[in-house]
Amino acid sequence: MRNTFDLIVWDWDGTLADSTGMITNAIVKAAAQVGLPQLDPAKATSIIGLGLIESIQALYGDLTTEQARDLAAHYNANYYAGESEIPLFNGAFETIVELHKRGYKLAVATGKGRRGLNLALEHCGLTKYFHATRTVDECFSKPHPQMLDELMDDLVVMPERVLMIGDTSYDMQMAKNAGVKSAAVSYGAQARDKLLTYNPDYIFDEFNQLKQWLLNEGE
Repeated sequence: MRNTFDLIVWDWDGTLADSTGMITNAIVKAAAQVGLPQLDPAKATSIIGLGLIESIQALYGDLTTEQARDLAAHYNANYYAGESEIPLFNGAFETIVELHKRGYKLAVATGKGRRGLNLALEHCGLTKYFHATRTVDECFSKPHPQMLDELMDDLVVMPERVLMIGDTSYDMQMAKNAGVKSAAVSYGAQARDKLLTYNPDYIFDEFNQLKQWLLNEGE
């Protein structure tokens, strides 16, 4: 790994944080609360990784501005009511700490908003281990490459020395758009078969597999 990558960029939800179920439930509940047709949980899960505005557009492209605003407000209320209870995947904390100790540059690129990411980082005690972060509040939503482009500029790393790790097709597409390597994880929002259609450079089915690969120098 040291001979391959200098910067490791992580998606948050479904990659480091075991939050897929909670996000799905929050948006399904919000749709019911504002009187929209019942939302299929599988469809709700499929848009995880996008920004909230982009997610609502993907799920309900014909909503009025007021309806979209109400849906977003109810989703946020549902999500933040339980955000502090979302755990990291087993081994995630130790992996980030060890990678930081070994001198890797670490970053987060997420479809979460800035408030949500800051709260999540503070809650799990990882704030100080990341050298930079980008959220949908500062950048275009995935799969646009802006998040990765800005992180590479800020941390002075060339694309060929960057690895993007994520659990959705949006992460894989963003990595490709930015010209960086990608590692897909199939334990999050999207299944292995779907992820493979986006040709990730690496794929892992359990966090422990990813952890072992990262900490054993990618052997």
